[in-house]
Amino acid sequence: MTVGLTKLTGPGLIARLDDVAKLRIEVLRAWPHLYKGSLAFERQYLPRYAESKTGTVIIAETVDRIVGVATAMGLDEEDDFVQEPFAKAGMDLKSVFYFGESVLLPDYRRMGLGSRFIEMRETAARAHGYAMTAFCALERPLDHPARPKDYVPLDAFWSKRGYQKRAELAATLSWRDIGERKESEKPMSYWLKTL
Repeated sequence: MTVGLTKLTGPGLIARLDDVAKLRIEVLRAWPHLYKGSLAFERQYLPRYAESKTGTVIIAETVDRIVGVATAMGLDEEDDFVQEPFAKAGMDLKSVFYFGESVLLPDYRRMGLGSRFIEMRETAARAHGYAMTAFCALERPLDHPARPKDYVPLDAFWSKRGYQKRAELAATLSWRDIGERKESEKPMSYWLKTL
C-alpha cells in the first residue's frame, strides 16, 4: 500500500480543505478526543494554515484518498489561548513552532507516517527559523468509561523522538465530546523539543 506525503500551502490547501476537514472529523471522533466535529467549524478553522506565513499542512494520501494530516505554524501566529501557557512561562513565542494536530486512519498506523509527520514539521520549523517545536496532548483520566482496554498512550513515541513533557505548561481546551450536550473543558499537557 503506497502512501505519499505532500506539504500543502495557500491555494493548494484551500482546494483540498473539505477532504482534510472530513478526515480530521473522522479520526478525532475516536478515543481519546471523542470530538463531535462539524464541517462548518473545520471550514472556519483550517484556512488559517493557508493564510499564515508559517502555516504547514502535510497530508498522507493513497491513490484515492487522504489518510492522514499533520498541521503546524509558528506559535507567534497562533491564537491567544494557545500562546497563553507559553507566555505565562516567560517563553519567547517567536522561538516556538507549534504542532497543531496529527491524525491518521487506524489502518495506516505503525507504518512510520507519524515519524515522518514529525520530521517534516521539524524541517518546516528550521526553515522558518524556529529554535523549538511543541505540541499539546489531551490528558484523559485512566478510568474514563470510553477508554479502550488496549489503548497505549503515545508518550513513549514522543519521548523517543526527543520530546519532553513540560509540567509548567498546562492549559484546558473546550470542545463537545460525542454524547455531551455542551462543550466541556479538557486538560492538556505540553511537550517540547529543542531543535
